[in-house]
Amino acid sequence: MTTRYAARVAAGALAALLVLAGCSSKAKDSDDGDGDKAAGGVKTGEGISGKTITLGALTDMTGVYATLGKSVTQAQQLYVKQLNAAGGVCGYKVALSVRDHGYDPQKAVSGYTELEPKVLGFAQFIGSPFVAAVKQRIDGQDKALVLPQAWSAALLGSPYIRVIGSTYDIETINAVDFLIKEKGVKKGDRIGHVYFEGDYGESALVGSRHIAKEAGLTVVEQKIKPTDNDMTAQVTALKQAGVKAIVISAGPRQAASLVGVAAASGFAVPVIGNNSAFAPQLLATQAGPALMKNYYVASPSLPIGADTPEAKKLVADYRAAYPNDALDNGIVAGWTAASAFGEALKKACANKDLTREGVDRALLSIDSYDVGFGVAQNFTDPKAPSSRESVILQPDKSVTGGMKVVREAGASEVAEAYTPGA
Repeated sequence: MTTRYAARVAAGALAALLVLAGCSSKAKDSDDGDGDKAAGGVKTGEGISGKTITLGALTDMTGVYATLGKSVTQAQQLYVKQLNAAGGVCGYKVALSVRDHGYDPQKAVSGYTELEPKVLGFAQFIGSPFVAAVKQRIDGQDKALVLPQAWSAALLGSPYIRVIGSTYDIETINAVDFLIKEKGVKKGDRIGHVYFEGDYGESALVGSRHIAKEAGLTVVEQKIKPTDNDMTAQVTALKQAGVKAIVISAGPRQAASLVGVAAASGFAVPVIGNNSAFAPQLLATQAGPALMKNYYVASPSLPIGADTPEAKKLVADYRAAYPNDALDNGIVAGWTAASAFGEALKKACANKDLTREGVDRALLSIDSYDVGFGVAQNFTDPKAPSSRESVILQPDKSVTGGMKVVREAGASEVAEAYTPGA
């Protein structure tokens, strides 16, 4: 049995168990189906008790994406605090119920099972494989809005799971387009792609394969596990293959190892990562100089240090709330998702329907939403990501958040013409 097949069998069995578990939990909540009428005639349902709307956050505070999870969660807690200070939504205060799954599949699924009956929806869910594992349950019966910190194309098509920004395949297409237009990669060249096994890495790989076919490139693939931290073997293989550039769809640790090992061995090719493959804390490591010289990141938005009024306010507010913590793009991702959920809640309030279905419909009516980080999000088509644009960033320890813009937000011609899943 191949590793990929085994993973799919396990995911299928897990999904089946979740459906059964979901049926059991929903049976207990059968009285909630029609919702209640709150003051002012607003319809309510799951996740609203007394004068509180509870949202869930399934995060990673202790695993491979611990840095990201902390920043996303604290940004969302800051948003909720400010929202409540401004009066909340429809007279309700909003609460964020957080669970740390440590990027462990069992903990992620059990966390979802625990929180789902208690929350209106999820403002955060880190991990494409984990969201995919509960997708059938979300679509079939729970119908709770989920804004994941995950960008796998496999999550598209659901009116309840809404990917914010370009999916990994589109983001990777834009990343390789940057290598072609800005870094000298040309027809006939080989490029490397180091990627995590599973939904994240394999979704990104679809993108690199697609643009490679369009541009006449060859992709040299290197699949790794999230537990693989030393990229020496991968660098050696790619150097021997003569690649002219490398794409990495993994975590910050893997990116730092890849770039650091390549630099130490005199293999000075440009490397570009997906949005979750960097943390500014890496700039203080031995890999810091190499990252600032040869590493780039494709991002769904401008960085935390962007020169916009909204970015500057968020930096000031976050620093005031968390003075001992670093600034990174996880703050932008968390703030954007929480703001989008908050906007959906406000529209649902105006529609006098704060049930799960009402909030889902409200988000699907938002066709241009920008919180001040350069990219407008369109949530009206569940089959498409909310954006096809990417910003190309480069590590720079001299700027706020450790990332500077080297190419403004845009979608390549190949990304514009591409249909996810086709």
